[in-house]
Amino acid sequence: MEKLISKKMNLENWQVKNAILLLKENTIHFVARYRKDQTGGLNEEQLREIQNLLHYYEKVEKEKKKILKALEKENKLTIELKKKIENSYDFDELEQIYLPYKKKKKSKADIAIENGLLELHNKLINNPESFEKEIPKYFSKTFDTKDKVIEGLKNIIAQNFSHDENIRKRLEFFMFEYGYLKCTKKVDYKTKYDVYENFSQKIKNLKEYSVLSINRGEKENILKVQIALDDKFKNEIFNLTKLDLKNEIILKGLEMGWKKLFDSIKKRIRNQLTQKAENRAIAIFSKNLKQLLLTPPLKDKRILAIDPGNKTGCKIAVLDENGKFLGKAIIFPTPPHNDIENSEKIVIELIKKFNLNLIVIGNGTASRETQKFIVNTIKKFNLDIKYIFANEAGASVYSVSKIAIEEFPDLDPTIRSAISIGRRVQDPLSEFVKIDPKSLGVGQYQHDVNQKKLEEELNNVTKDVVNMVGVNLNTASAKLLEYVSGITPSLAKKIVKYREKHGKFIERKQLLNIDGLGEKTFEQCAGFLRIIDGKNPLEKSRIHPEQYKIANKIISFNLDNIDIEKLSKELNVGILTLKDIINELKNPGLDPRESLPKPKLFDDILTFEDLRIGLKLQGKVTNITDFGAFIDIGLKESAFLYKKLITRELNINDIVDIEIIDLDQQLRHIKVKLI
Repeated sequence: MEKLISKKMNLENWQVKNAILLLKENTIHFVARYRKDQTGGLNEEQLREIQNLLHYYEKVEKEKKKILKALEKENKLTIELKKKIENSYDFDELEQIYLPYKKKKKSKADIAIENGLLELHNKLINNPESFEKEIPKYFSKTFDTKDKVIEGLKNIIAQNFSHDENIRKRLEFFMFEYGYLKCTKKVDYKTKYDVYENFSQKIKNLKEYSVLSINRGEKENILKVQIALDDKFKNEIFNLTKLDLKNEIILKGLEMGWKKLFDSIKKRIRNQLTQKAENRAIAIFSKNLKQLLLTPPLKDKRILAIDPGNKTGCKIAVLDENGKFLGKAIIFPTPPHNDIENSEKIVIELIKKFNLNLIVIGNGTASRETQKFIVNTIKKFNLDIKYIFANEAGASVYSVSKIAIEEFPDLDPTIRSAISIGRRVQDPLSEFVKIDPKSLGVGQYQHDVNQKKLEEELNNVTKDVVNMVGVNLNTASAKLLEYVSGITPSLAKKIVKYREKHGKFIERKQLLNIDGLGEKTFEQCAGFLRIIDGKNPLEKSRIHPEQYKIANKIISFNLDNIDIEKLSKELNVGILTLKDIINELKNPGLDPRESLPKPKLFDDILTFEDLRIGLKLQGKVTNITDFGAFIDIGLKESAFLYKKLITRELNINDIVDIEIIDLDQQLRHIKVKLI
């Protein structure tokens, strides 16, 4: 299996062998960060793929044994078939090899064979001109007329044809290469699937997002979907059999087999298209989520967070620079209340009382009216404060979640929502991990894909980011801690309880005082936990406690002028590990998010009515799909950049210069291009 994985991933055999051994005892993130020299520097994604491939090939081997045992029991296992099965390492291929022999419900062809018609079938195939005189010899209780015998022969021909592995492969190739997917509407009213009315597209040219949309339309009984292939390919397939197609019995048997075969391959193709589309959607979601979780925090910001509303008012939460909840209020500056005077008074009092330096506005309902009020207040009273929009996707989900209730049992859900909106600007990663990723608004058809697989992938992404960034041991919530290498949800809660009881951690080894957190768990998690003002300066770095002795020996060196290879031998430490230690000593506790684009702050107002074609402005990328990118320009409405106009790679949170190229006043759509 090591050789198979090495070949598939284009890696050295020793890398895969060591990775498999290490992953039996350690987490992926620990191996990726602290055992680089043993794996040749394999990252989390490579290690996860090795682990997945290993599990896959183990299941394939198990399936092969099961198939071989079944075939042997039924006396169907030939030397050639055994070799074919043993040389297969693909589930789908195994399924196709085993299909003709698989024990299933007795077919009409099986009944015909049981009644001795296989011999007559062979005579028909070999000598179709003179076989009819042989028919009476094969009459039986079940097949007691010429018509019944002929029907039995057609069933045998159909089954042999539809089970032939080479014919199945050839038809599948033809359908993928030359087949069409066609759609028609089953309803006569306007729907969001109208683009697929009288739709026809070559299967090989179908876009993944179209596949998922068509699947949904079919599921909602709005679209009728068909797979079509020109008749010439059926004739070509028939010719592959090398049978006498002029013989009516043979031709009708093949036609019967064709229907069954076509339906079977059609189902396989739809499944494969869906799987490919789902994998693409999950990959896009995963990439977007990673970029969202890596949103740089706005440090040292004391925040007035607003969850806008109309009838029920705008809910305010006040947060200190560490996200601690300080106070709350409700103001009514928007219609139908328009209580500007009292709202101004409350906002100014809060800003002065708590020395606030940033206002965060949720981008949902009434956000534009709230923005106008805030900008007018800032100008009217000459306030030294800026504002920023926060995407409030998922804030309401968080506000009624178990985590939110545990954090703020005495607060109304609307205030919890405002807290979430403010905190996701201060420390996005810590806040986003509390929310189901599917509610964060960075996906594409996420509700149409395999939910188990999606959840698994998004969970992996979250773990990767949390461990890459590192976690402040003295401020992290239990929810954030449970994503750290080696830490379970129950251990995460114990860590928080220990901190609450004994005060701040001053060194990592204090973790060993926690019940249930032993040496092995400490080894796996310690390097990913940070103590910013700890007893030892190394505690805030990525340097693992097992490396402290080496780090202390290096610390007095000129870090910019070290002979790595020589020092590696002297200290008996791997070169990759040594390089990591030196980099950490140069930049202790460096947050990888700091090098990414910072959020854009505003101090003025932009309304939809201010927009015009040709207007140039800046915006922040908030979502990327296969059909284009959504860009926040400080309005409730996002601008949209069509995929064909994307001239460079874009990431979530990128600040981009754009120009408006089209406006739809009725639908309030904003189309832009990059400049």
